[in-house]
Amino acid sequence: MTDDMEVSEMSFEQSIDALEALVKRLEDGGIDLDESLRIYEQAVALRDHCRSILEDGERRIRKIMESADGTVREEEFDVD
Repeated sequence: MTDDMEVSEMSFEQSIDALEALVKRLEDGGIDLDESLRIYEQAVALRDHCRSILEDGERRIRKIMESADGTVREEEFDVD
């Protein structure tokens, strides 16, 4: 994650890339506890941001799928 960009301003793809970079830093090791906790906090913020983007996308899809009579066709979304 870049220091000059807020998480809320990041696209889904930017957030995923930043999250992957943070996970790699944690997996590589060699960092102290304070830095590990800071990275973990950033990772949680990025995860939450990605989840929010996906939930918004799901809401938009549901709205698009509304039929002419106002009913919503329920579809299951796999988020695995």
